[in-house]
Amino acid sequence: MAPEQPADPITGFVGFTRALRAAGVRTRRAQDFIEAISRLDAGSRDDVYWAGRATLCDEPDDIPTYDRVFRSWFVAELVDGGRGSPTTEVRASAEAFGEDENDSGSSDAQEDAVAATASPVEQLRHRDVAELSAAERRRVNAMLARLDARGPQRRSRRRYPARRGDIDIARTVRDQLRRGGEPGPLRRRSRRSRPRRVVVLIDVSGSMQPYADSLLRLAHRMVGAAPRTTEVFTLGTRLTRVTPALRQADPEEALASVGSLVPDWSGGTRLGEVLQAFVDRWGQRGVARGAVVVIASDGWERGGATLLGEQVGRLRLLAHAIVWANPHRGKPGYVPVQGGIKAAMPFLDGLVAGHSLAAFAELMEVVRDA
Repeated sequence: MAPEQPADPITGFVGFTRALRAAGVRTRRAQDFIEAISRLDAGSRDDVYWAGRATLCDEPDDIPTYDRVFRSWFVAELVDGGRGSPTTEVRASAEAFGEDENDSGSSDAQEDAVAATASPVEQLRHRDVAELSAAERRRVNAMLARLDARGPQRRSRRRYPARRGDIDIARTVRDQLRRGGEPGPLRRRSRRSRPRRVVVLIDVSGSMQPYADSLLRLAHRMVGAAPRTTEVFTLGTRLTRVTPALRQADPEEALASVGSLVPDWSGGTRLGEVLQAFVDRWGQRGVARGAVVVIASDGWERGGATLLGEQVGRLRLLAHAIVWANPHRGKPGYVPVQGGIKAAMPFLDGLVAGHSLAAFAELMEVVRDA
């Protein structure tokens, strides 16, 4: 069902840019979009369409997604009336986005301006899951079940016959010999893309209790999207493989099965020892080799942080990339001062937030692009 358009057109315009990002159009040019509308007619569907397409689509591949989101977002006329001068509200919104988008110091102000005018659904996407009510959590869980969970791809080493690619000299010569030496079309070959393995390690200790349920639901979505190339483990005082439980189609049944498997739910944290067990039992046997490893934890370590750093370093030698999702990363003023995070930082390919639906979507983009 298409989202209901807000009464204030600027709310719809800003929310539209958020919907595009959620759909996979990785644009940071909301300022340019609002500025373009301020110079056109906010009541003209064509003007809004072409303003957005010119400013928000960075690549030709973005256009189909842009068209789909545009149709679903603007379900009625934008505003009443004919062409005229831009409204003061449009200009005020453009000024709110006036900071330089390349200036990292102004990114927080721009995010605050967007959040203030976003639709209720968009605001819910950026809420901390630990602060949601029961009704809000159900809505977020439903949206999480529809999250784009496509995994990363890798290029195969073998080359296969293709219409485009490098010239396959051996096949070309064999074809010419069959024709008695007569020249013919060149045969070509190229590498194919294959799914890359993803390993998800979720901290289920007491400090991660407000986020563990949502992270396991995210892992369930990832397993459902790529059941053969996704492995999930829980971390606490021991290591538990929960992939078979998460292969169940129903998320509630899957999480109930995980709850019966994990003996250290909401207990202590020994990340270093548990990661050592993972590398020894699973990582070196091939599960982590060439994989994208996601560690979802707040970084609080009861054991020695030195051991954790050593094990993340060992894991880095096996994995294609390591991404750490920390729920506190998305909160204002966060600094990675926890001993576990500080010890692991030199070996990470990315440190991202893990506290909201929008953060989960960003995490999936980072994993997909790793």
